[in-house]
Amino acid sequence: MLLRFAHGPETIRLGDLEVRRLGFGAMRLPGKDVWGEPDDPATAHAVLRRAVELGVNFIDTAWYYGPTVANRLICEALHPYTPDLVIATKVGITRGEDRSWKPALRPEALRVAIEDDLRSLQREQLTLVNLCWSNGKSHDVPFEAALETLVTAQREGKVRHIGLSNVTAEQLETALKITPIAAVENVYNPGANDPAHEAVLIACEQRGLPFIPFGPPGVSGVRANEAIAKRVGCTPSQLTIAFMLARSKVMLPIPGTSKVTHLEENVGAVHVALDAATMAELMR
Repeated sequence: MLLRFAHGPETIRLGDLEVRRLGFGAMRLPGKDVWGEPDDPATAHAVLRRAVELGVNFIDTAWYYGPTVANRLICEALHPYTPDLVIATKVGITRGEDRSWKPALRPEALRVAIEDDLRSLQREQLTLVNLCWSNGKSHDVPFEAALETLVTAQREGKVRHIGLSNVTAEQLETALKITPIAAVENVYNPGANDPAHEAVLIACEQRGLPFIPFGPPGVSGVRANEAIAKRVGCTPSQLTIAFMLARSKVMLPIPGTSKVTHLEENVGAVHVALDAATMAELMR
């Protein structure tokens, strides 16, 4: 099934690939706090299969979701994968026993993470690996050195495309001097008008790079605009997704959920049309 979009192109180039401009984020598939097994693995499998049935061919995950739980669920539900399915992963983070999120950017940690993704997803090559930098935290590895580890893995054939996550526009510029970058996954809150976040989006627009916004519907500023959603004739979550699709042709939203009904609601957002006045209202 092909998705029909009310705003912008239905697909976007990601390196030498083409993906539909609404993906699925696997972060909500594991248990509470993105830790351990889901309460109902069968439902998690059903969500993944239904996403593909609805035309989604871009899934965002990471070995540290669970840890490894999200990857295993994806593999159980969808392997052998269809040729057009792109599974994006992230490295540069690890989980503590207290369920905390910590930087893990040393070369050996990045290599182990890549191997964990390859093994848990049952892939010989990872299609897209995003280096998650976690700006604002203390790192014991320079940004360029961490990126070079991914470049080495790409030369070894373990990684097809390299992306970035949680970076600034300046870091994107630095990375592009080292290696081609296929996508950027950064926080983006509609209506927040954060200059730093907008700068990364603009940089991606200038280069035609997919900008993958997170978090999922429910944490963005648009969530509170229930009156606007009612007026438009959609749910608040759909309003968030429709806004992002209309905001830029390089936006590739990845709303996540653990429920089939919510998944279907999210995918339905591609049909929601927003006029210029509503867009301006949401961006205030």
